[in-house]
Amino acid sequence: MKLGKFPPGWDETRVKDVIAHYESQTEAEAVAEDEAAFDAEGQTVMEIPTELVPQVRELIAKHKLV
Repeated sequence: MKLGKFPPGWDETRVKDVIAHYESQTEAEAVAEDEAAFDAEGQTVMEIPTELVPQVRELIAKHKLV
């Protein structure tokens, strides 16, 4: 991604808000957020080989279009 170009729905303010959120978290809050992601309904967390990431992202993007 080019510097200064944001994904659809994102702008500089949103990026700064996300950065501020993570920079202000305590370690305990960060751990709790990570653990909550593993318990989210309808979501799966898994490890995949790095070289497969582009194909997985493409599959997810196609799935969201359906």
